[in-house]
Amino acid sequence: FSRREQPIFSTRAHVFQIDPATKRNWIPASKHALTVSYFYDATRNVYRIISVGGTKAIINSTITPNMTFTKTSQKFGQWADSRANTVYGLGFASEQHLSQFAEKFQEVKEAARLAREKSQDKTELTNPALNITSHQVLPSPIISSNGPGEDKLFRSQSADVEITTEKERLKKMLSEGSVSEVQWEAEFFSLQDNNNKLVAALHEANANVDQWKKQLAAYQEETETLRQRVAELESQGAHDSSSENNKEELSQTLEELELLIKAKDEEIQVLKSQKCGQWEAEGEREETLQKLQELETRNAELERRLHLAEQTLEETLAEREKIQNEVTKVAEIMDVKIFELSEIRQGLAKLVES
Repeated sequence: FSRREQPIFSTRAHVFQIDPATKRNWIPASKHALTVSYFYDATRNVYRIISVGGTKAIINSTITPNMTFTKTSQKFGQWADSRANTVYGLGFASEQHLSQFAEKFQEVKEAARLAREKSQDKTELTNPALNITSHQVLPSPIISSNGPGEDKLFRSQSADVEITTEKERLKKMLSEGSVSEVQWEAEFFSLQDNNNKLVAALHEANANVDQWKKQLAAYQEETETLRQRVAELESQGAHDSSSENNKEELSQTLEELELLIKAKDEEIQVLKSQKCGQWEAEGEREETLQKLQELETRNAELERRLHLAEQTLEETLAEREKIQNEVTKVAEIMDVKIFELSEIRQGLAKLVES
């Protein structure tokens, strides 16, 4: 972008472009969030959205009155640029940032519309074709599809069908563009922001540790110099009262420096313990997840054994009931046989008596 353009609004967001092959998946423009800004070119009287990654312009989109910014989730929005033949997507850190960007898009879109109408009115007033007499036949009207100052692209009324088809294609592409992936995109942005915060905190802790180490080395060097000075004063002025006073002052300064060094050592230990605590927390989390998986596996095995035991118990009860039924039948038959045998004995007894 040129120096004549002035930024009017800036924010931070993760930049995506629609996959030109599938028209459904998002392709990230960079690994980290980028600065996305609205620019106004007073010379050309146009508005643009620009985002630069390194030395490359990731977004260079001129805003026109027919553009629409769509919120597809609480932290994600997108708009189509027919000139670039693509769809841009932005993932924000919060819903508030998304709302601010959407409101600014609407304002800039309205400003672009007013600028275009003003430019068209000025063109009509200065157009020599207005002096043509009424009986002359004018050619088909030519309408500029770009803002003033841009490379001119013209279309006639016969091209309206193509423009309508292009709009329908873009609407379809917007409706189909990664709607099912909004949830994991929002979760991805949240996790990535948390990870960036943790990494920044870790870097800050490491930087503080390095800074304290440097200060400690400087204090130790200064302490050693003072000790040598004290030794020199002790050897030179053993009987000099003024030397005694200097010795006391240097000794007091030495004690203060030693206390300061001790305090810095304690701060270094605290920073190291915080850093180790982060690593230990991560290790405990992994160990807990592993134990949870083992417990789930063991629980599944116990449920399987319980199911087998229930089946075995049901089979045993059925077999037992079957045996009891057979025993009952045998007992009934035995009773009948015993009764018949007693009848036979009684008959024999009667025959013997007769």
